[in-house]
Amino acid sequence: MDTLRRMQAFAAVVDRGSLSAAAQQLGVSPVMVGKYLQQLEAHLGVRLLQRNTRSQSLTDAGRNYLAGCRAVLEQVQQAEASVEGLQAQPQGVLRISAPVTWGSCVLAPLVADYLAAFPQVSVELDLGNRRVDLIEEQFDAVVRMGQLGSAEWVARPLPPYAMQICGAPSYLQRRGVPTHPSELHAHDCLTHLAWRGGHGWRLRGFPEQDWSAHSRLLCNDGDGLRRAALAGAGLILQPAVLLADDIAAGRLVPVLGDYLPEPRPLHLVYLPDRRPRPKLGSFVEFLLGALAPD
Repeated sequence: MDTLRRMQAFAAVVDRGSLSAAAQQLGVSPVMVGKYLQQLEAHLGVRLLQRNTRSQSLTDAGRNYLAGCRAVLEQVQQAEASVEGLQAQPQGVLRISAPVTWGSCVLAPLVADYLAAFPQVSVELDLGNRRVDLIEEQFDAVVRMGQLGSAEWVARPLPPYAMQICGAPSYLQRRGVPTHPSELHAHDCLTHLAWRGGHGWRLRGFPEQDWSAHSRLLCNDGDGLRRAALAGAGLILQPAVLLADDIAAGRLVPVLGDYLPEPRPLHLVYLPDRRPRPKLGSFVEFLLGALAPD
């Protein structure tokens, strides 16, 4: 056990860059970390780290020993986790990131159900359209839209992110129902501010257009556009999950169904780990089960 503790101290000093930072991670004093290193070097008969008041660097012996040290510590962690995982209940704080609209409409209600099923877990749900760093920002899992750029993640597919074009019955009665994208020039197309400058509606089989040039209402919020469409201000192109309840209730009517943009891939992404993780595992299983097709 003493050797393992010394190995942990050595790896922590290398990872954290100083005795004090390693001591904080291990919950001991810097003096004790220094003593562990001295004992380890004495036991091995070699110097592992060259240290002074301003910097530290691995010796050749330290570099070679570190690789084996990490392998041993990983095996110990796996052995401990394999036993703990059989008995451990999901507990602790689960940090999840997801796009705003999908997160609000789909994920947030499911998180409420998940919390009811797992009372020892708390969830921090971060909704935003920026691409968060899974490691640096310490998220347990993120929902990513579009193509994935790394094979290092575990990526579980979710139902694709589909779009819908709708108008309120009052608007369609007043302006008519479009049957082809070419007719949109004669309509009020409610536009997201992010689509300005040529980033128009990408309709299937039809050249992209900058519909903002023909829009009398631009907004930086999808729900704001939805509410304007409900009031009869024009046609809206927004995620199907945002408009589903209004369509089901007849408050909005779908149009141009043959020209809708191609649905975008959606994945639940998390880092691989051979150790059992009851907290994350329970959430992954719950979410995929809830979103599985009937």
